[in-house]
Amino acid sequence: MSPWSNWETETKDLILPNGGTPAGTSSPASSSSLLNRLQLDDDIDGETRDLFVVVDDPKKHVCTMETYITYRITTKSTRVEFDLPEYSVRRRYQDFDWLRSKLEESQPTHLIPPLPEKFVVKGVVDRFSEEFVETRRKALDKFLKRITDHPVLSFNEHFNIFLTAKDLNIYKKQGIALLTRMGESVKHVTGGYKLRTRPLEFAAIGDYLDTFALKLGTIDRIAQRIIKEEIEYLVELREYGPVYSTWSALEGELAEPLEGVSACIGNCSTALEELTDDMTEDFLPVLREYILYSDSMKSVLKKRDQVQAEYEAKLEAVALRKEDRPKVPADVEKCQDRMECFNADLKADMERWQNNKRQDFRQLLMGMADKNIQYYEKCLMAWESIIPLLQEKQEAKFPVTAVLS
Repeated sequence: MSPWSNWETETKDLILPNGGTPAGTSSPASSSSLLNRLQLDDDIDGETRDLFVVVDDPKKHVCTMETYITYRITTKSTRVEFDLPEYSVRRRYQDFDWLRSKLEESQPTHLIPPLPEKFVVKGVVDRFSEEFVETRRKALDKFLKRITDHPVLSFNEHFNIFLTAKDLNIYKKQGIALLTRMGESVKHVTGGYKLRTRPLEFAAIGDYLDTFALKLGTIDRIAQRIIKEEIEYLVELREYGPVYSTWSALEGELAEPLEGVSACIGNCSTALEELTDDMTEDFLPVLREYILYSDSMKSVLKKRDQVQAEYEAKLEAVALRKEDRPKVPADVEKCQDRMECFNADLKADMERWQNNKRQDFRQLLMGMADKNIQYYEKCLMAWESIIPLLQEKQEAKFPVTAVLS
């Protein structure tokens, strides 16, 4: 299926008044799924989107010196910043890393979405396996969509270059030539200034991020242990079921019930494998993304503190002068402007991050509940399916008429 198969529909939906959908259309929800019954009213912000980006079609490249994966980046936009309405380029992981570094340098007051970790995640041996590549593709796609949805980052010149340039290496060689003045000023703030007191609202943000990362890290570790134990249990089930089948060959009346138990365990094994795959592919990546997200937010908060510390130091220097009413120097005013800019941008990005987090985890937890319900329903159906067979054998051995007589 084309990555743009739903693009026209999505565009038409979003440009209707109040974020509505055309009359007579129905939601593509399945009545059997908790997740599909979830009301995703928070996802529509009432704004018309004019930039769409999709990451797909991973390809493996084997060269003399290295082997790597590239992904196709397809962009559609009506913005005047783009010369064409559609672009298609191929990028590898290090290109995404370049983009993120440039965004951090040129937009230091904003929260830059995290990239999936470069190295192989725990439990995955082959970073070129189909499962790993698909998990990374989803994460890279989400990374670009986070930037696309941001009112400032989506207009960044480096982002435009990343989406449109046929040869990105030309721009990589330019080094820091494209850094903005704001980026340079914040980047070169020295560590000689020490912040006296972080404002209460930003202190609260820092405390929250520390606790949030701690709790999420604990959930991540426990979830990985649970998945590991489920995989070990799955191995046992796959050995356990066939034993009943081989045993049935030695029995007469018990042969059919034993085959039924073997099939039942096989169905339970399949259901458990689906559950562990869902947890590995959908649940764990979201946890990891938000752990990295909290680190990114802490980094921005630290930069804000550095600018405030610099501002306080400059104010002290002015206060020590002997003049009765010294005029505030221009560099102090500029530093104050940078601090106020940091404060406004950080608070706006924190609010946006909280909204995204609420939606993501709401959907994630509903999905987890839905998958677990499906798993236990499949196991219940499997075991219930052999009860009539066992009852039939029991009635055949002890007929009702014999009991009554």
